[in-house]
Amino acid sequence: MTSTPVAVRSIVSYEVEDRVAVLTIDNPPVNASSAAVRRGLLDGLGAANADSAIDAIVLLGAGKHFVSGSDLREFDGPVPEPTLPTVIAAIEASAKPVVAAISGSTLGGGFELALGCDYRIAAPGTVVGLPEIGLGMIPGAGGTQRPLRIIGPSRTLDLITSGKSMPVRWAADNGLVDSLTDDDLRSAAVSFARNCSGKRVLMDLPVVSVDEPGEFEQTAHAVLTRGRGRPQYAAAVTAILNGVALSAPSAIAFERAEFTRLRNGPEAAALRHLFFARRETTKANKPTSPREVDSVGVVGAGTMGAGIARAFVEAGKSVVLVDRDPDMAVRAIEKLRSTYERSVAQGRLSTHDVDERMMLLSPGRSVESLDECDLVIEAVFEDMAVKKELLQRLQHVVRPHVTLATNTSYLDVDELATAVDRPGRVVGMHFFSPAHRAAVLEVVRGRETSREALDRALTAANVLKKLPIVAGVCDGFIGNRIYNAYRRQCELMLEEGAYPEQVDRALVQFGFAMGPFAVSDMSGLDIAWRMRQAKSADRNPAERYPDVADTLCEQGRFGQKTGAGWYRYVDGSRTPISDPAVHELIDRSSASKGIERSSFTDDAIVDRVLLSMANEASLLLAEGIADRPGDIDLMLTLAYGFPSHVGGLGPWVSNQDPAELSQRLERLASVVGSGFTVGDPAVLRT
Repeated sequence: MTSTPVAVRSIVSYEVEDRVAVLTIDNPPVNASSAAVRRGLLDGLGAANADSAIDAIVLLGAGKHFVSGSDLREFDGPVPEPTLPTVIAAIEASAKPVVAAISGSTLGGGFELALGCDYRIAAPGTVVGLPEIGLGMIPGAGGTQRPLRIIGPSRTLDLITSGKSMPVRWAADNGLVDSLTDDDLRSAAVSFARNCSGKRVLMDLPVVSVDEPGEFEQTAHAVLTRGRGRPQYAAAVTAILNGVALSAPSAIAFERAEFTRLRNGPEAAALRHLFFARRETTKANKPTSPREVDSVGVVGAGTMGAGIARAFVEAGKSVVLVDRDPDMAVRAIEKLRSTYERSVAQGRLSTHDVDERMMLLSPGRSVESLDECDLVIEAVFEDMAVKKELLQRLQHVVRPHVTLATNTSYLDVDELATAVDRPGRVVGMHFFSPAHRAAVLEVVRGRETSREALDRALTAANVLKKLPIVAGVCDGFIGNRIYNAYRRQCELMLEEGAYPEQVDRALVQFGFAMGPFAVSDMSGLDIAWRMRQAKSADRNPAERYPDVADTLCEQGRFGQKTGAGWYRYVDGSRTPISDPAVHELIDRSSASKGIERSSFTDDAIVDRVLLSMANEASLLLAEGIADRPGDIDLMLTLAYGFPSHVGGLGPWVSNQDPAELSQRLERLASVVGSGFTVGDPAVLRT
């Protein structure tokens, strides 16, 4: 066996092994497909085809990954030559068969490159997929067309529009990968290439007819419904239909044109902003020194406490769940077991999985049961005195180095920390509901929070596979403070002429998952009412105070759970119904304050909401509560239902004329009056 190196380009090395040219892509850290990579591949393909001593070609990734996807930094302008379709065309035109030796994350353009090869061999643990849909696009280098020749229209559409990373075993079972190997990938790929049966260009094959009658129509309907009108979903459906109906070159040309159109559009730009913001936040919020989080104590067995316990259990960590009523902790654990058993009945979990998880979760009789935990999280009633008393008890139970985390969503973490002798061990860990699914963890850094406590919270976020966003101390931190500003403007607009259903409709049409009044009814109006009552003594009498929500609570209208809130709910239904009685309450409130009501357009509602949110976000940055504008955008899109296709407040502000934005903000300040602080939303620009 010989190995002869040939200098082509350093980013793609070229070696000859037993008459097989091995082109190794080395573009750390994840072998993204850049212009230099593509040029190196073209040069290597040309050299191999010009050499009569070469019978076949292998493409291989150095390190863990084959090609993890495209370099998204290229997508903000014209994609530099050579493009990926150009490289794949050269592979298809090659007189010698080309084998892709795939490993690690082979996604997006990386998987398209592999599909453009004649054969694919894969290492264990490889995942494949086409995630472009989540970036506002469809695949643009044959990803909508080549799978059609192997798995048919419905499964191709599902692969494209789910954006999921699929295990390589699935790909092999479905014919998208030709061989799996446990041996050295390079050696196995060279052997495969030497023994393969010549060229096999997927685009020369017909579309396979494996769908049942009506299956594609059902799949397409489900995809378009799930896509909620977003253009990339419609483009994916059309690309598949064209793949069935048109010639291969025409279908490929349509795919590329749609990819380019979508890539250059505002939604794809917004989603790329979130992608890079997430990368920056993940890097910035790494623990300086990862801390041990093998056993976790959770105090409070209500909905949130039980959810936090579940999150750690599903991450493979031992959890002790404690409540002042020990039986409540037992019931919470029994309820979780019942939930898991339903998943077993549905085929989503095995009994072995359930047994393993439940072995990790135990009820404690008292806080003394937490003495061996590495991290203790309190999730008790949102009351300063209750939480301080608990923290004071906990400090005498757990070991001195153990971090005490509070799951408060509003309370002053600095004040809570005064309950313990060493306030540096206290940190905020604000979980969102449902705690085991939410993608974000808001980590609140108090004035005295030690680096060790902060690192333990960040380590816990990594264990839970949640994005940690670090916030400073203020009322509501990042997310809830902005949400309060948003909700306040919505309630003020009720006084001025709008009604709940119009506000909710306008914001849902804009892209919010739900409107604020439907959300309030779902979560319960009494929760916010209790908080307003607790703060009533500190309220500035000069500020406008929308009082309709208080009146609804005084009437026992707490939302869905009582059958009435901002809306009516009939016979236990969760479908909101407009209620004339609420309109009357709103009208009376306006009249009592001497406010002359006038109508709002939907656009005016959306603009006022976004303007107030952007203003509050700029204040958070100015005060040092938020570290980066991208953190705010990630918080809102991942935890508060802000439409991801808008990209958050940064892209929205960037699309506004600066002078007009300033004028609109000044007008809003005059309408709201006392208590409204004007910030500088320009700091959010991307």
